[in-house]
Parts: sequence; structure tokens; C-alpha cells
Amino acid sequence: MAKKTQINLEDIPGVGEKTVEKLKNIGYADPMVIAVSSPTELANIADIGEATAAKIISTVREKLDIGYETADKILEKRTTVAKIITGSKNLDNLLGGGIETQAITEAYGQYGSGKSQLGFQLSCSVQMPKDKGGLDGACLFIDTENTFRPERIVQISRALKLEPEKVLRNIFVARAFNSEHQILLVEKAPEMIEEKKVKLIVIDSLTSHFRADFVGRGELAGRQQKLNKHLHQLQRLADAYNIAVYITNQVMSRPDILFGDPTVPIGGHVLAHAATYRLYLRRGKEGTRIARMIDAPNLVEGETVFRITENGLTDV
Repeated sequence: MAKKTQINLEDIPGVGEKTVEKLKNIGYADPMVIAVSSPTELANIADIGEATAAKIISTVREKLDIGYETADKILEKRTTVAKIITGSKNLDNLLGGGIETQAITEAYGQYGSGKSQLGFQLSCSVQMPKDKGGLDGACLFIDTENTFRPERIVQISRALKLEPEKVLRNIFVARAFNSEHQILLVEKAPEMIEEKKVKLIVIDSLTSHFRADFVGRGELAGRQQKLNKHLHQLQRLADAYNIAVYITNQVMSRPDILFGDPTVPIGGHVLAHAATYRLYLRRGKEGTRIARMIDAPNLVEGETVFRITENGLTDV
């Protein structure tokens, strides 16, 4: 994540007051958010000409000096990465301390494997003080399958010794009705992130609408292209604002797999490459859940066991 620099949008040649006002209204006053946008994307979101958008992006990038840097500088920036605890120490250890900011963490698995429950838990945990494993921040929750349950938030927040009413007021829920609506909600997120001090975005589930809106092999290329752009937007938000992104994913069964687990995640290579951390959740014995780390840039593969109780996620 590039170091933030004070840049006055008003000082950029050719940018008038109305354009500046538009950018600020949609939460694009942060120079890093603008720098990592494409001209077409910024033009569409801010309703300005593509040439104007390109000029703004070019100027901001020049002032931010985005380019190569030595690995020791990157290591230094990694010290700003924070973690959100999951309620289960076993799961935290598997994740290297919890759900990480500046990253996309994906959990996939069959119905009832605990994907949504982890999302509820994180929505509460992120509001805890930093010395207790939270980030003292709010949560944006995009619900695509009508699975969000405020009653569950009340149960978990009480177990964490948090005020349920306050926790509920710090979770901003949006029901996405199709893939286009889902994409729009993420594009409009910067304004909410800055205003409400958001530190976590949860999407449950990421692929549901894309799967429903693009049916058949002929639609596959279009679906993957939109999904790819959507995921890149999420990663840009994670980088620019140092927030965590947690997404759940549906699965399908591969009948051609004769040996081993035939369960595979939706989204193909696009999602596999975009997710920083990839968790596979499944049911275990006696009501337990098993989490397996499938892919991570800095962690080894492994498995752990946790339990979902009335109080949220716990160890066995």
C-alpha cells in the first residue's frame, strides 16, 4: 500500500469544483483509491469524461510515486497489517492470527459448514478494541442470499461482552438483488468506509448472483470478466483503506472426480487467484467444523477443528 500523500484535487489542472465535489461525495477523496482506479471505472462512477478521469489518475499517480520499491520497504508497510480474531484460537492459528487486513479471505463449503457463521462472528469481533483482537471499527455486510440474522449478532455480541444495540448500529447491511446491484454496492463503498470508520467488508455469498445471472457455457466468459473486475475492486478497497474483506463462496460437486472430495468452489481460476487466503469448511463429527487452509501466500496448508455454539465460534 503506497504511503498516503496530501493531494488537493482542486489543484489538478482541468478539474473543477463540481468534479471535486462528485469525487468526494462518492468517497474518492483518498488519493490511493483514485490512483488504483482505471479511467473507465472512475469516469463511470463519478459521471465524468474518461479524458478527465485519466488526467486525474495520472496526476495522482505521479504525486504518489507508484512504482518499484525495495523489499525492506514492503516489509515495513506490512507492519500496518492488522488481524481480526475469529473466536476460535485453533482457527486463528490456522489463519496466522486471524482475518487479515489488506487481503481477501474466502471461505467455501457446503450448506451448513459455517461460512455465514464466521461472517457473523467477524462482524462482531471487528468492533472489539485492538488489544482484544478487534479493530475498533464498523462492518459493511452485503447479503446476497437473505442469510443475515440480527438475532445472531445479538447472541454473539453478548458472548463477547459487547453492547448488542451498539454492535447492531455498527453493522451496515445491504441486500444485493442481482450481480449488478452487488457490484454497485462495492463501488459505492468508499463513502461508507470513510464516514463510518469501516474496517471489514463481508459478502455472503460472493458468487450466488453471478451464478444465477449468467447461466450456460455461453455466458461463462462474461461472468468471469465481471467477477474479476468485482474482485479487483474489493482488493483495491482492502489496500487503500487497510481493511479486511471476508467473502463466502458456494460449491458444486464434480462427478468426474472418482477419488477424494468431489466438492469444488464456484468461480474458477479468477476467484482462486484473487483470494489471498482460501479456506475450505466442512462438517466434522459431533457437531464440529473442520477448516482447511487451501491456499495462502505466507502460511502452510493445514487443518483445524472448531465448534459453532450459541455464543459463536469456539474451540472444541
